[in-house]
Amino acid sequence: MSNALRSLVVRRWSRHPRCVGLARGELSAALESWGLQALWDPAALVLSELLTNAGRHARASPGREIETRFQPVGGGLRIEVHDGSEVAPQECKPDEDACEGRGLLLVSALADEWGFGERGGPGKVVWAEIGLNRRTDGGDGGGA
Repeated sequence: MSNALRSLVVRRWSRHPRCVGLARGELSAALESWGLQALWDPAALVLSELLTNAGRHARASPGREIETRFQPVGGGLRIEVHDGSEVAPQECKPDEDACEGRGLLLVSALADEWGFGERGGPGKVVWAEIGLNRRTDGGDGGGA
C-alpha cells in the first residue's frame, strides 16, 4: 500500500448535525498524526461548513450517508465531502442581517482552492485544499 493511501482518512456519517463535531474530532486526530496541527483552525471551519451543507442542502434520500476524506497533499491538506445529491453547491450573497448563507464564502476565504465535481457513484464531491505555508504566514485569505 502506498504512503498516500495510508494517509487517506475516510469516514462515513449520517446527516445528523452532531456528526459535524465527530468529524472534527477525526480531522484533529489526522492533523496531529501528520504534523499539520497548524492547519486546525481553517481546516475545522472548512470541514464544518462543507459537512453542514451536505447534511442540510444535499437533497438525498434520508438515511444516505455522507463521506468525508482527509489527506495530506503538498505540504497542506485536502478535505472532501461526498454526498448522494447531484445538486451543485452555490455561493450566495446573503443580506447583511441574515443568519445563514455565508458557508461557501467562508470556505472561499479560508481555502487555497475549492470546488466540486462528479464522484464514482451517485452524487457529487465538494473539496477544499488548505496549504500549510499560506495558513501559517499570516496570509490574508486571498488567492494562491
